[in-house]
Amino acid sequence: MTLKRFRNYPEETIDFDNPTFLVGRNGAGKSNLVDALPLLREAMAEPLTSVLDRRGGIQAVRNRPPRSGRAPNMGIGIHFADPNGAGGCARYAFELKAVKDFSFEVTREQCVVDLRDGTRHWFDRQGETFRSSVATLAPATEPTALALPIVGGDSRFRPVVRFLRNMCCYRIEPTRLRDLQDPDAGVQLRPDGGNAASVLKRMQDEHPEAVRRLLQLLETVVPTTESVSAQKRGNRIGLTFSQRWTSGRRLRFEAFSMSDGTLRIFGLLLAVFQRPAPSVLVIEEPEATIHPGALGTVLDLLRQASDESSVVVTTHSPDVLDAEWIRPRHLRLLQWRSGVAKVAPVSDGSAESMREHLMGAGELLRANCLNPSALFLAEPTRPSLFQAAGP
Repeated sequence: MTLKRFRNYPEETIDFDNPTFLVGRNGAGKSNLVDALPLLREAMAEPLTSVLDRRGGIQAVRNRPPRSGRAPNMGIGIHFADPNGAGGCARYAFELKAVKDFSFEVTREQCVVDLRDGTRHWFDRQGETFRSSVATLAPATEPTALALPIVGGDSRFRPVVRFLRNMCCYRIEPTRLRDLQDPDAGVQLRPDGGNAASVLKRMQDEHPEAVRRLLQLLETVVPTTESVSAQKRGNRIGLTFSQRWTSGRRLRFEAFSMSDGTLRIFGLLLAVFQRPAPSVLVIEEPEATIHPGALGTVLDLLRQASDESSVVVTTHSPDVLDAEWIRPRHLRLLQWRSGVAKVAPVSDGSAESMREHLMGAGELLRANCLNPSALFLAEPTRPSLFQAAGP
């Protein structure tokens, strides 16, 4: 993923492994980094103006230079493999410039799909000019609108839109699972888990085997929990937990009686087992409200999720990094200095300690020895959002 003047990232290209752990202190820029993914997802289904307004507008999203002067453009680009299950790769990027009255314009937008057989489909929009390998594409776009959501109905670009729309970023809020919820179709879990009951009901109807596996994992963390169901309460819907007590009795509890940790783990399980599986699954700070003893199960769950999704985890907890399977390639370290955030892999010394099993990633973090490699270079790289797509 490439960021240009996005929030506190002036120029940055991040290569993700699977899974990837973004490690940094509070305020290092972890949430700002991963917010680029839901921004892309939302932009495929909503007007770009609404997506930016929800974040405070272009002025709040764009990184401004420390000195006064000409305001730079802001851009986001993403490159991913196998967008349609047939091999190959795709990349998509757009760039915006701020204009008067707190508005913006799309200065450039590009999408390129390379198939395994060597076929390439692409479009490249610059201002009012639209070029494409598909001669029949001629979208009528507004200066503040993206072209990809419009041309995404074309079979050649539909996999890219589907991939972007299916990227999910989660920070589960137990209070949202505890409350009665407005029912919906339950197709995709909301970022805070606010439609968990609807998602569970749909899974019970259409994917009972996934629910069975979900409950098995939940029982390893909360041993007395036997089942979870979605129950209607008037025109709303809520979660009900069934627990088995030592006397052999089975008691039912509404979600408002359950602990934050139980609800949060249940939300994380739903995020992983929902169908269809997310193309990219981002989990922010899985350690929050969860007992350290349960983190092993959560980490095994995320590792399992990486078989179907590209998993990204943000954390500043050594307990999360204690898993023995975490290798240097899974880590990206974030630091913030003078208003600038940077991302880097671990240093050679830290990586060697992990490879030689001298210290794990969690131990290195506790000892303040999990060091990044060359974060702040004298000459920063200038990543390119766009590439030559066609003639």
